[in-house]
Amino acid sequence: MHKLAIIGASGFTGAEFLRLCAAHPNFEVVIATGESQAHRPIADLYPNLASAYGNMVFTPHNDELISTIEASVDLVLMGLPHGHAQTLVPQLRGKVKHIIDLSADFRFNDPSVYPKWYGEAHQAPELLNEFVFGLPELFRDQLPGAELTAVAGCYVTTASLALAPLVKAGIVEPTGIIVDAASGVSGAGRPPKDNTSFCSVDEDFSAYGLLNHRHTPEIEMAISGYAGVDAQLLFTPHLAPMNRGILATCYGNLSDIGATTETALECIAEAYTDEPFVVVDQRSPSTKTTLGSNTVHLTARVDERTQTVIAIGALDNLVKGASGQGIQCANAVLGLPEHTGLPTAGLFP
Repeated sequence: MHKLAIIGASGFTGAEFLRLCAAHPNFEVVIATGESQAHRPIADLYPNLASAYGNMVFTPHNDELISTIEASVDLVLMGLPHGHAQTLVPQLRGKVKHIIDLSADFRFNDPSVYPKWYGEAHQAPELLNEFVFGLPELFRDQLPGAELTAVAGCYVTTASLALAPLVKAGIVEPTGIIVDAASGVSGAGRPPKDNTSFCSVDEDFSAYGLLNHRHTPEIEMAISGYAGVDAQLLFTPHLAPMNRGILATCYGNLSDIGATTETALECIAEAYTDEPFVVVDQRSPSTKTTLGSNTVHLTARVDERTQTVIAIGALDNLVKGASGQGIQCANAVLGLPEHTGLPTAGLFP
């Protein structure tokens, strides 16, 4: 049994870590921190977790936290907002065997990415090359035994899994790609914001992060790293009036003039043969079918008239897009079957 600490357990991704770990046969959560909810019972904030965590309370981020983690856990799952892991990881490294981080703090090897796309210099650039990128279907060989893992972002996972095999196979040109994606409101986190309140979001659909969304270089990095070519794309995210889910519709210029829809579907299906968390078929993916699961649904079409390839992906942004993928990475790091403790089937209705 592996003993875990969840840092940032009071947020949506932290709560999803708690939910999924409760069903994991090899994980026991012994520490769950929540700075804004310190000393509050987990079940008060998330009654859905009452049966699993009883009277367990959120632990504060105090001076004793690092020593407590060092003495009692061997794996840390981090669900903190961007910027916080940069200061905490240097304190934890060497005191715990494995760290799985959901934030973007350590996803890039190049420190110059951070001031350009995140607006500030990285606080621990010396650690960037120490992390492996947590997207198992594309970069599985990096994970076994890894001490430090930076889990891929939700938009990144959806778009990259849909596009990377097509770019690698030479069916889609690596440049001129357009990714048009929509996310549920939980992607903005638990703390209330003016633009994510019920009255703002209900019956509304809006684009944001125009031309400069921070997931852009990460999608390019993932596709480039898998396909072995320099990918370039335009990414536009949208906020949809739903709790969970991401739907990414990706457009690329057809490179192989003889390719057909069947060719594209076969390419994606072959790339993910025997992958437990990938469904590839003719059906157009929907966010509802992925609800609560760690599975991504993919399809593709080739439009011969416009010489365009459409690749579509859907997933649950809190599971395969965040905490579920974090646990999938943790399983791989620890040498467990990747599907351990993770749901493959979605909830319906």
